[in-house]
Amino acid sequence: MAPNLFGSSATLYLEASQQDVHQEKSTIEKENNQKLIQKSSSKSKYKWKIVWRNVIAFIYFHLGGLYGFYLWGNGSTKAYTILWTILVTFCIAMGITAGAHRLWSHRAYKAKWPLRFVLMLLQTTAFQNHIYEWVRDHRVHHKFTDTDADPHNAQRGFFFSHMGWLLVRKHPDVFKKGATVDLSDLEKDPIVVWQRRLYIVLMPLLCFVVPVWIPCYFWNEKFINAWYSNLARYAFSLNATWLVNSAAHMWGMRPYDKNIGPTENLTVSILGCGEGWHNYHHVFPWDYKAGEFGNYNTNFSTAFIDFCARLGLAYDMKTVPVEVIKKRAARTGDGSRYNKNETIYHHNHEDMKWGWGDTDMKPEEIQEVNIYNKGD
Repeated sequence: MAPNLFGSSATLYLEASQQDVHQEKSTIEKENNQKLIQKSSSKSKYKWKIVWRNVIAFIYFHLGGLYGFYLWGNGSTKAYTILWTILVTFCIAMGITAGAHRLWSHRAYKAKWPLRFVLMLLQTTAFQNHIYEWVRDHRVHHKFTDTDADPHNAQRGFFFSHMGWLLVRKHPDVFKKGATVDLSDLEKDPIVVWQRRLYIVLMPLLCFVVPVWIPCYFWNEKFINAWYSNLARYAFSLNATWLVNSAAHMWGMRPYDKNIGPTENLTVSILGCGEGWHNYHHVFPWDYKAGEFGNYNTNFSTAFIDFCARLGLAYDMKTVPVEVIKKRAARTGDGSRYNKNETIYHHNHEDMKWGWGDTDMKPEEIQEVNIYNKGD
């Protein structure tokens, strides 16, 4: 996902957002999805309309970020500021991966309120829209992957899926089909509601004011160095997130389902703290590891969640049994990891789910899930 500075959350990209999309009740989600998917074969007339304020903002952020890295390289920025920037980058990554993505978007595990509150603050610092909007776009992406209803449809090319989708107005299908995705759980979450209400204040404070003020106050860093160092952090974080939408939908193996765009991409997983095992993730979006193996060296987000579980802050962590994974890979995978069945299976977008709680989940899918560290 990405920032929305001037939207209804008073954050930059009003015209590129879906702020006016009204969410339907979960009871009609499945019925509406079936009707809308049937219409997907007929392409609607759609012309790109550039949102110039977004273009200008992203140019500034990226040029500022490059200048920040330049200041690192020429020795102008103090070592403490560089270390501080790296620390902030890592922390906000957890706010996105363990928070907005695995906790709120896919409900892959549960967290007690102290952890939820901290993740909310970190996600706010990332400035990639408030949780409600981030989750809405992401659930729509999973439900309608690589179709016109996908906000960052990879079928339109690398640049569009990476950041171009934020520079133009959304396709009408994003609004129509997005309205069928249930968000009632977020509307009942007091932390999500509170953040959304105060985002106009929290975001500038946590994303720009505090990260720049701390180096200036505690070790007398020059304001210009602190400012552009923070922009370097911001630009890097955005692109690391965007690579999941672009590179991890184009380059890599598809061992679990060869009929969909998402792939297994090691580089993206390293940069995204474990979010690059994308073929698996789209097949089993309710797995809290967001990957089959969840190895800590390429999936630090899983390590973070496991650590929080040891502290009693995370629980009900959902995973998929190995037998189920192998069975699905043999049926629909490309054979790169497990042997394939001879029977050819063609994927249907009606089978896509956004995560735990999707009304389209089949009873057997729910029963097959293992839940660790169960709560009361």
